[in-house]
Amino acid sequence: MDFKDFEIIPNRETQKKDLFVVTNEEISKCEKELNISFENDYKEYVSKYGRGLLGLYIRMYLPTRIVDELKEWRERIDQYWFWDDGKDVLTKEEVLKSIIIGDTIVGDEIIYYKGEYFILPREEENIYKIGKTLEESIKWLCSSNILIESFTERDFEPF
Repeated sequence: MDFKDFEIIPNRETQKKDLFVVTNEEISKCEKELNISFENDYKEYVSKYGRGLLGLYIRMYLPTRIVDELKEWRERIDQYWFWDDGKDVLTKEEVLKSIIIGDTIVGDEIIYYKGEYFILPREEENIYKIGKTLEESIKWLCSSNILIESFTERDFEPF
């Protein structure tokens, strides 16, 4: 992924640009615990930028958050499932085997399943396949005009 276009901006509260990144060991531990392999863009993103907000819209989760919240997330999805219009993209059973890997500030959930990224929109009953890499997925989220009007800003605000 070409990360040189992402400008790190100061956190609105602290006015600092300190990054909260993860190590390769933390990524490997999560992969082992969940029996998955993250694709390289995700690994690079969380290692280089870590926790924060991209384009004032996208939050990618760090491995510890994924592990800590996965069971509760799956239970919530199972209980409040409403994406039946997206069953041609992913079934409920497939979504319940996926992992939540990020979200948007409006509550759309970015999931990872069998090496691909999907989005569960908060305000729609559909499911969208958004890419095989994090780079493709970020481009889709920022420019598809489906969930939000296209925008070009790629600033990264750490938190």
